[in-house]
Amino acid sequence: MDLQHLLNLLTIILTAAGAFFLLVGSVGLLRLPDFYTRTHATGKADTLGIMLVITGLIINQGISVNSAKLLIIVAFVGLTNPTATNALARAAYHLRLKPWFKKDKQKKSEKKEKE
Repeated sequence: MDLQHLLNLLTIILTAAGAFFLLVGSVGLLRLPDFYTRTHATGKADTLGIMLVITGLIINQGISVNSAKLLIIVAFVGLTNPTATNALARAAYHLRLKPWFKKDKQKKSEKKEKE
């Protein structure tokens, strides 16, 4: 197996792993019960997913100006996504958005049973 085939295989693995994490973040956004858990799922999974996909593109591109631009994008995403997620969660907390607890779900089901 020569170097080009190995690089292509690594590119496929990284982009597939990135796509998997992006899918997991999307499912977390749809399935989780409240804003805080949704923010956590998308913040972590999407950051890792985007960074893996772009890293796969860097390896596919080889050493070039485009790779340098993609590397800057990876650094930018690595710095801004967690910061934005934290800012959103803090804003929600300061607006007194209540987190979901399992007890809340039990109380709602008890109220429905009483009616």
